Amino acid sequence: MNPKTIDGNLFKLIITNGTINLKNNHQVINDLNVFPVPDGDTGSNMQSTMMSGVQSIQDLADEPVEKLGKALSRGLLMGARGNSGVILSQLFSGFAKAFSELTVATTKQFIQGLKFGVQQAYGAVINPVEGTILTVAREAADKAESIVKEDSDLLEVMEVYLNEANASLKRTPDLLPVLKESGVVDSGGAGLIVIVEGIVAALKGEIYAEEKAKKAKGKSPEYDKQDVEFGYCTEFIIQLKQGKKFNRDKLVKQLSRLGDSIVVVADDEICKVHVHTETPGDALNIGQIYGEFANLKIENMTLQHTETLLHSASDEDDCGHDHHEHIEHVFEETDVKPQAMRSDFTIETRKKFGIITVVNGRGLKRMFEEMGVDYIIDGGQTMNPATEDFIDAVDEVNADNIIIIPNNKNVLLSAEHAAKAVEDKNVIVIPAKTVAQGYASLTMFDANQPLEDTIEEMKELIDHVKSGEITYAVRDTEVNGLTIKKGDYLGIQDGKIVLSKEKRLETMFSLLDELLDEESEIVTIMYGEEVDEEEVNEIMAYLEEKYSDLEVEVVDGQQAIYDYLIAVE
Repeated sequence: MNPKTIDGNLFKLIITNGTINLKNNHQVINDLNVFPVPDGDTGSNMQSTMMSGVQSIQDLADEPVEKLGKALSRGLLMGARGNSGVILSQLFSGFAKAFSELTVATTKQFIQGLKFGVQQAYGAVINPVEGTILTVAREAADKAESIVKEDSDLLEVMEVYLNEANASLKRTPDLLPVLKESGVVDSGGAGLIVIVEGIVAALKGEIYAEEKAKKAKGKSPEYDKQDVEFGYCTEFIIQLKQGKKFNRDKLVKQLSRLGDSIVVVADDEICKVHVHTETPGDALNIGQIYGEFANLKIENMTLQHTETLLHSASDEDDCGHDHHEHIEHVFEETDVKPQAMRSDFTIETRKKFGIITVVNGRGLKRMFEEMGVDYIIDGGQTMNPATEDFIDAVDEVNADNIIIIPNNKNVLLSAEHAAKAVEDKNVIVIPAKTVAQGYASLTMFDANQPLEDTIEEMKELIDHVKSGEITYAVRDTEVNGLTIKKGDYLGIQDGKIVLSKEKRLETMFSLLDELLDEESEIVTIMYGEEVDEEEVNEIMAYLEEKYSDLEVEVVDGQQAIYDYLIAVE
């Protein structure tokens, strides 16, 4: 296939093929990450972003490229996860501008779309860094532009683009010392190349099939939810807050990210939900946004699975019930009547301020709620929320001014793009890159002050708080002059790995010594789900003996991945 023009169908085909290639190979991209921590992986974020874009165009057939470009751009933006996902969404959103008012595009216009995308991606990052996906995309697009003509074949030009992208990727360690130290190339740039390889393959007639995902221990279920077979049959009935304003389609869309076999039946007063998911708690969190639970039931289908279930009729779900009969049966089990539920309704008054944050761990969620947070997005490390998650959260908070606290450097860019997309509310993103920074900023929140003064004080405290984190290494590497072995405990200070030791308690003592000095007044220690109280008591004794004048606060955060989160003020 050597096309000189690109219609909507061809555009859809090549973008889809590139996305499938990335999905099938995203773990290879994850393994290139410089930091040896269980972070929000680049490959997973990029493939999730591209899948969102592809889903937005999959039902479009025989449409102008202008329509495809706009739909792809919107889908990418809404599904963008992590910094790598946001940048990638911008790189491919350039087609929306290049294809304006076009039914078909030339190869030159296609390359112009890639050039526009580079400009948008550089503009999306406050401090663009060379030696990253930005460099790879820019140099490849420049090379393609230098040889493209009005009548050029797309395959010919994209092969030039791909060759230059590969050459640029090999040069990334020379531009970014941390890559050279770790002995890897830029993971985002490598992910872009995998997509382009899929595009070139499609132009050669090689159409890829989506491989069944292999589930990896410790990975977020967000990335393999498409393959849910059994999991948990989750059913609940909620008393709706908004009544006639309830958006059923929005709830279905939110639940579709978690699982399948979704049934949502609603009237003006109640909503009945059925979903099969591996994360029933997430489904309940979504449901609670819309109202109070009147009834709920969760069953482990994996344990209950039998040959009968495997051969159930096509109009039955894995629980062996017709969807609508099944959920109606659940409703009949409750004694709560719709009119009785309706009598408990209260009308929310619109507030001046609303606060949204991103955090995981029951204890941390409880802490942030007690500090006045209105809406918590479950996520952080390994679970980077999409831009759409922030937009949905803003929509749910009844306030004129919305403050978003990301609590993670890999979530910040998605939050900022969501803020730009919201038009009916004033949305401010506090640039908190760690939970410690977010926690500290909230201590300065004062709803009685003018907005500008409150935001300024919150941002100022972020600049003065010290952040500490302890997690484990997922691979051998060398970072910041440290030789790190897989399984070692890592001490991280303000985003930089400063310690690597075999024992967790020893790592904690050393990191505290790095963070604390004579000016330190308050230290807050949030411990994770793998830490017991005996170890916490040893830490308290250490601090009392060595830093007797220090005020110490301890929170049972129950967070995953990070055994300790530390804030020093």
